[in-house]
Amino acid sequence: MDVIHTALWVSDIDRTRGFYIDGLGLTENWSFTGDDGVENVYIGGENGEFQFKYDPDGETEIDAGSMAHVAVGVDSTDETFERLVEREDPPVETEPTTMDEIDVRVAFVEDPNGYVVELVEELE
Repeated sequence: MDVIHTALWVSDIDRTRGFYIDGLGLTENWSFTGDDGVENVYIGGENGEFQFKYDPDGETEIDAGSMAHVAVGVDSTDETFERLVEREDPPVETEPTTMDEIDVRVAFVEDPNGYVVELVEELE
């Protein structure tokens, strides 16, 4: 059994693409527009993807507060963090820090929809 994707509603699909593709370096894998007019964009890496759902009529209220965060594996937390801050200027929850007890370097930023994204670099 595998986790295939996580579906998240977004308020601005173009800013979301910019954050996850240009800022994080993920890839848009595929997309479609449903019969209801909702755009579905799948962005991910090697082991999974996000399904971003966007209602161009703006009838969906985004509530990012009910989710603690999503985690994305990165090659370098510091480089990814710097690129995101430079390109996207996201709100920063936690600057890059090392968690020695689990041998990772992490940072936490908000995406354009208010979802918190954890950048995780495995150190060993």
